[in-house]
Order: sequence, then structure tokens, then C-alpha cells
Amino acid sequence: MVCVPRKEFTSNERLGDLLDKCIRNHPDNDAIVYVDRDLRLSWREWGIAVDQVAKGLMAMGVNKGDKVAVWATNVPDWITLMFATAKIGAILLTINTNYQEAELDYVLRQSDMEYLFLINGVRDTDYVKIVYNLIPELKTQPRESLHSEKYPHLRKVCFLGPEKHRGMYSMSEVRSLAIQIGDDEYKERQDSVDVHDVTMMQYTSGTTGFPKGVMLSHFNIANDGYWLGANMNYGPTDRLCINVPLFHCFGCVLGVMACINHGVTMVFCEVFDPVKVMTSIETERCTSVYGVPTMFIAILEHKLFSKFDFSSLRTGIMAGSPCPIKAMEEVVDKMNMKEITIVYGLTEASPGMTQTRYDEPSIEKKCSSVGKKLQGVDTVILDPDTYEPCPPGKIGEFCCKGYNVMKGYYKMPEETAKIIDSNGYLHSGDLGYMDEDGYFYVTGRIKDMIIRGGENIYPKEVEDFLYTCPGISDVQVVGVPSKKYGEQPGAFIIRKKDADLTEQDVLDFCKGQIAWYKTPKYIAFVDQFPLNAAGKIMKYKLREQAHELWPDA
Repeated sequence: MVCVPRKEFTSNERLGDLLDKCIRNHPDNDAIVYVDRDLRLSWREWGIAVDQVAKGLMAMGVNKGDKVAVWATNVPDWITLMFATAKIGAILLTINTNYQEAELDYVLRQSDMEYLFLINGVRDTDYVKIVYNLIPELKTQPRESLHSEKYPHLRKVCFLGPEKHRGMYSMSEVRSLAIQIGDDEYKERQDSVDVHDVTMMQYTSGTTGFPKGVMLSHFNIANDGYWLGANMNYGPTDRLCINVPLFHCFGCVLGVMACINHGVTMVFCEVFDPVKVMTSIETERCTSVYGVPTMFIAILEHKLFSKFDFSSLRTGIMAGSPCPIKAMEEVVDKMNMKEITIVYGLTEASPGMTQTRYDEPSIEKKCSSVGKKLQGVDTVILDPDTYEPCPPGKIGEFCCKGYNVMKGYYKMPEETAKIIDSNGYLHSGDLGYMDEDGYFYVTGRIKDMIIRGGENIYPKEVEDFLYTCPGISDVQVVGVPSKKYGEQPGAFIIRKKDADLTEQDVLDFCKGQIAWYKTPKYIAFVDQFPLNAAGKIMKYKLREQAHELWPDA
């Protein structure tokens, strides 16, 4: 593929502008594809669908600034709602598909959402049942005049599916309402939308404390998406397989916004399934695919892996949690992804702060670093105590400021002030360093760093070493409370299939290879790690398990 020179800039285009540009430039190219349901829409066809839903929302009463929540997997209506709300100045509120009743109750109350769109549910979680439990008025009140005692801001609920549910609208009904809104009224609403308006609220995964509503503007995610795509050399001939969840920035910014900025076809999987992902890549000749490390490992180790053709792939993103060097090398070698990139960031940063480039000259830096600062973003390593920039090689906290920094946490000014300092720097809570060449490296979370008798142990360093041990498929290292040393390193290990790895094998592998104090004092073999719905490993859960497993450490 030919490299397209790109000057460093920031764009003032709103999400609707970007979609309209794709329609003008590539009207007949595929925009959206679902292999498993034989759905294919061109940019022109999808643009018509977005406008119809946008007008339908207006007819339902959705005003500028209203919050429209989506509780769903990667169904086709999800992305249509994302752009329909953006065009009319509403705010798309993304809800974690893993949430249960108490968590939805919290978001319903904290967000002041006015509209809720949902599917039946996921796995053994019945979304419809949960919603009826929380909003019993749906079964007794006219749906057009809903008044909830617990959630006074909530106006309407809509079901994303063919079934009828009492008190809920259907998407076909929303579309049918579009006729009530004329083109002039629709254009007037679109013209009122400013690029700095909030267009999306994403609730952080809540791995620590209560979830917080991150307010992201058109300016935030449009510019972040542009550079994420530019650093993969995206163009209109590319086809991205999006199997990561849309409710998370990985799906809707690294995925959708990178595509919208560069006219890339989006090939969706509703949920992650290794066979469906591999089928989509082969059938649609995808040039790019994303995933957290555990997803790539699941694909690489699948028994049918050798049956699929990955020759069309060239790039993609591995992100969401520290990327094992060995896994990166296998993806490059076995999946033909020689131009794969790593992105580092967090939701509050829209989310990208750093990224490796598709044409990295060094395979070592491609696999071990998280790249250089994203163009236009002032990413720095600050001393956690003095807030002064750290010299190359010194470990400090990842921080950034620029077009990507969120507008704040919804109704949480004190929490916002804790993470964005007086100089405008967003503090990530992650530890790392920058080398002499401007490449950044993550060493762990500030709260994940293990301090053993005064010695600092960075879990990722130990994890990267253990990944090279024969028989280990995946590993996570956490601190285990110790009366004598404060903390000791503990390793949770997933064995490779048919491996008979023992605790002593692991200890023998470490002996003489890493410092004795970094060698795991405790080892547990597990079948899986606790994951949130975005596929991120919840280390705090592992720390809880460690405390239960080794209470007398």
C-alpha cells in the first residue's frame, strides 16, 4: 500500500461531517459488513439509514444535549445510533454489556439519561428483565408519557430487535417517525452542533471505585481517530474487522473513528468469537484486525487457526492491556500483520496517547514499546511526586494534554480535578518511561507496582519474562500482601493446551535469569483470568484471589 503523507493538524470536523465526506468521496464502497448475517451497506446506503434514525429521534423528542443510552453488543443499530445522535447534537451514552442490575441502576441515576435503547441480553443476563425490575412503570404507563419514580429524567425506552415489549418503542417505529421532520428542520439542528459539544459519554469500567461518566466531544474523538488511522496508513481500500466492543473506546474510536476519517470498510462481529473473526477476515479479505492480547492468543492457539487464510492482513492494533512481546511476534509472523501497531491510552484521553507506526524500522521497538506520542498530543512522563518531566530512562507517570483530553467526568468536578492538573495534564495512573529515541514503555500501574522490602517490582517486566517459558500461554503478576516484606510477587498462569507445567518448572525457569526478588513467591495455575466486558484483565480481582489463596503470606 502506498504511504499517504499527512501533515500534523487538528480538524474541526464533527462526526456528521466526516460521515458526509465518506458518502461524497466513496458512495458505493462498502461501509458496513456483517458476514454472519449477510448484511452489507454502502456509504450512501448507510448515510440514508443514519439520517432516517436521526429524524426519528428528533420526532421522538430527543433534544440537543439529551443523553441516548445504548446497552447492546455490536449490533448494526449501535453504530447507526452513534452517528444519528451526533448529527442532532445528542449524546450517545455507552453502557458496558457486562453490567448487571445494580450497575445499570447506578448509571441510570448518575447519568440523568433521557433515552435508553437495549437488546434482549448477553449470555445469561436478561437486559429486558432487569429494565422491567428497575422501571416497573413500563408495564403500566403509556410509553409516550413514561414517568419513572426512581429515574425522573428518563423519557422513553426502545428495544433493538423485532420483538414487541410493553412500554418500549421498536427501531422500526423510530424510523417510521422520521417523516414528521422536514429537511429544513433537520439541517437547522445539524447546524447548531458545535465541534466542542459532548457527543459521547463512556463510563469507565469501574475496576476501582464507582464508574465515572467520561465526557468526550466531537473534537476529542474525531482527531484522535484521525491520527490512529493515519499511523496505520489507512485508506479507502482497507477493511477492518471490528470484534472489540463498541461500548468501549477500542471499538468506537480506535475502530469506528479511525475508519470514518479514512473511508475504511468496517467488518463487524457482534461479539468476539475466534472462528467468526477468522471467517470474517478470510471472507472479506480484511487488511486489519484489532484485539486485546487475550483475543490474539485465543486466535493463535485455536485448533482451526491453520485452516484460515490471513494473507490479506497487514496492520491492526493490539491494545487494552500490556502486550506480551512473544504474542506480538507471533501475530507479526503467523497472521501476516507486519504493520501491526500498539496503542496506549485511556478512555479519558479519547483514548490514544501514544502509538507505534505501521512502518516501524525496529521490530524490537514495535513489539516492546507503546510507540511515540500521538501527533498533536503532548505526552510526557512526569515524576509522581514533583510533577516535573522525567529524563529519558527514568520511570514516572504517563500524562498528556492536547485535543484528546476529555471535557471531564459528568457531575464529578472533584474527581475531574484529581486527574487533570492545574497545568492541563491528564494523569493516567500508569507507570512508564521514555527512551532516548522518544519511544514510550509501560511498566505497570502506580497501584500495581509491587514493593518488596523496599525493592520496586514492575509486574509487566516479570510477565514478559514468564511469557517466554515453555508451557505458559498467559500470565499475570500481582502483589501478595506479606507481613515480612510488605508484598511478594504472585503469578497467575494459564498453561498451554496439553502442557504439564508445574510450579517447580516455573521456579527453575526463573533461576539465574531474573533477580531473585522478582521471582514469583507464589504461583497459581488457572483456566482463565477475570475479564471485564472490554476484554481487559481485572487485576484487582486477581489481587483479591491472591489474598484468599495465600492469607498467611
